[in-house]
Amino acid sequence: MSTYNTIGTRLAAAMSPVFGSRAVRFVAYLGLCAAYLQGGLTKLMDFPGVIAEMNHFGLSPAPMFAVLVIALELGASLMILTGRMRWLGALGLAAFTLLATAIALRYWELPAGQERFMATNAFFEHLGLVGGFLLVAWLDLKEKRA
Repeated sequence: MSTYNTIGTRLAAAMSPVFGSRAVRFVAYLGLCAAYLQGGLTKLMDFPGVIAEMNHFGLSPAPMFAVLVIALELGASLMILTGRMRWLGALGLAAFTLLATAIALRYWELPAGQERFMATNAFFEHLGLVGGFLLVAWLDLKEKRA
């Protein structure tokens, strides 16, 4: 066995109790869902603002889309945090994030400059969130099979 494998194995054994704990896993889920919890609650408090946002992106009927977005952001986040059909909540937020990103962050349509730079970064950051949600779904389904 190489020295690297020995060190890696020892490090993993030392870190596993901390990073393998339920508390750290919950904090990870909370971090992944934080923007959706904040977004859903903010939208709930400013429904006219959500209607304006839906109209801005051409989603009609705006009230229906506003209610669906709020329900999805809060409901799927709670599914992930409570562990009830976690995989479904994660897939819901992955699909929502991918769709919303394609609608709201069309950086390729912007002229070169700061705005395009920021939209490009946000686009790819959102793809990272999609990947995180897919991992949550995959892990949850894997655990259910085991």
